[in-house]
Formats: sequence, structure tokens, C-alpha cells
Amino acid sequence: MLPVLITVDTEYASGYLASGAMTSCAENFARCLSCETQSGPVGIEYQMGLLNRFNLRATFFVDPMPALVWGDEAVTRIVEPILSHGHDVQLHLHTEWLALAERSPIAAGRTGRNLSDFTCDEQETLIGWAAERLVAAGAPYPVAFRAGNYGANDDTLRALARLGIGFDTSFAPALVGGDCRIGLTRDDLLPVSWMGTREVPIAAIGARGGLRHAQLTALSLGEIKAAVRHARAGDWPAFVLVSHSFELMNRDRGVANKVVKRRYEALCAWLASEPGVSTGTFADAAVRARLEAPRRPLGRTMPLPRHRLREALRMGEQALANAVYG
Repeated sequence: MLPVLITVDTEYASGYLASGAMTSCAENFARCLSCETQSGPVGIEYQMGLLNRFNLRATFFVDPMPALVWGDEAVTRIVEPILSHGHDVQLHLHTEWLALAERSPIAAGRTGRNLSDFTCDEQETLIGWAAERLVAAGAPYPVAFRAGNYGANDDTLRALARLGIGFDTSFAPALVGGDCRIGLTRDDLLPVSWMGTREVPIAAIGARGGLRHAQLTALSLGEIKAAVRHARAGDWPAFVLVSHSFELMNRDRGVANKVVKRRYEALCAWLASEPGVSTGTFADAAVRARLEAPRRPLGRTMPLPRHRLREALRMGEQALANAVYG
């Protein structure tokens, strides 16, 4: 049974606060977490309601850094509904919030866009502080982590190991050369032990120019289905899909993206009915055991090959979504 790990980066937007567009926690929550639109909310409550309707589970990677600005209640109001709906809370961290805060867990004046901008000791302090905020909000101590912007490096994994957080999922093989500085390659598609931590890469498929990462807004439903079936046939330990709390809407316009919304709804229905597939979380001991198993041979780690027709259909769908909702 292939575990599909639906992972949702669950976060306020520091950019709205930095620009002065939304300075209150309530405004930011409504736009980025509950995702209020004229046609109804499409944020985490809506997403969890749909997951629960189909008996699916997801991991919500929650960023506690806004507590530096708005206090611990900003984190609690995210964590409590996730736990009450029966889903998994793990740790996310955007360091951009340091530039907006009057106080900091590390030396005053130390800011940066990504965790990789900080020393290993500073990263350990930041991650440890953020983990404490999750626990204070009622979540279990995290076992998994994802850096904001995927902006981790090898020191991030060393810091996680020191803190007893055994899994990281900041590495996307399709995005090598971007903000992530973890020392792995495009060929590292399956979980691998690295710097004392088990790295669980975000799934990828073959695409024009190399690889394309498995994100709800980056792949069509047909591509996701084909990629999951490919992973199941190849006996992958898991298939990691990325989304965001606000991914079903255009945040700047405050309108639901009906193309992505329908994709999410159809994906949930398909996952509930597809044989040999289940949804799991990092909180599941059985899933963690699969992720910790020895790495498969390279021949078993090849991504779904590029499919020009599926790719063309996706590009057409995205063009429509951008024209109507972008």
C-alpha cells in the first residue's frame, strides 16, 4: 500500500505585514488560513472537511514564527482546528518574520530570507523555539520539518538531528538550484539518510527541461494520478505532495481559484477510491517505518517519464486558470 503524504504548508503571509497591506493577525488569518472569498472559504477548514468526508489524512506543516509579532495565540488558532479534525501537525519555519519582530530567539539584528542564511547553532535555536511554540499550542513535539521557501541546507539537517526531529522534507529534486541548499541531487528521489536526519524528498515527474515537482498547483490531476500510480508500481516508500493553506485561491484578489479547487476535490475523491493507495502522515508509525527503510536501487527511483500530451493539457488548464483567476 503506497502512502500518499498530502503535506500542507500552513502559514500567515509576512509579505502582507511588511507592505502594510494587512497588519492584523485576524486579517492575515482570513486571507491566508481560512481563505475567505465571496463564494465561501477555501482554506484549511474547507480542506479538512473535504479530507474527512473521504476518510483521508494530511500533514499540516505549521509556521509558528508569527508568534514573534502577534503572540502564541496566532499559532494556537491554527493548531487547535487541525488537531480537532484529526490531522497531523508538524513544523514549518519562515525566517522572514525575524525582520518584522521586536524580539528574537537569536541575536538582535540577525535576519535572512532562508534558514540557510544562518549558522547551524542559530538554526538550532530558531527551530527549537518554533517547536516549543507548537507544543505550547497543544501539538505533540514535531517529528518532521519543512523549511520555508525550501530554504534549508545541510546545517538545517544537523540542527534537526540535535533537536530529535528525525525527518525533513525540504528537498525537492525538481527545484535543485533554487533556495534549497541541501547537498543532494536530482537523482535523490526517495528517502535517504543525510546529516543525521532522514530526508524525504518532495515527489517529482519528468517534464520539459528535466523535472517538475508534485505540488497541487504545479501538476494537473491527470499528472498527479499517473505519478502516484508510477510510484505504487515502483514500490516507493511514499509519495509526497505539497500544497499550501491558501492554494485554492488568489490571495491578492481574494477569490477562489475554481480550477485548483475542482482539482483538489477530484483528487480527494480519487485517492479514496484508488486501490493500493492510502493517505498517511508523519505521525503514523507505519509510515515512518517505510520512510526509514533502506533506499531502493537507483533503477527503482526513476520519476514518471515526461508525457507530452498530459503536459500540454496541464499548460492549457493553467493558462485558463491564470486568465480567469490570476
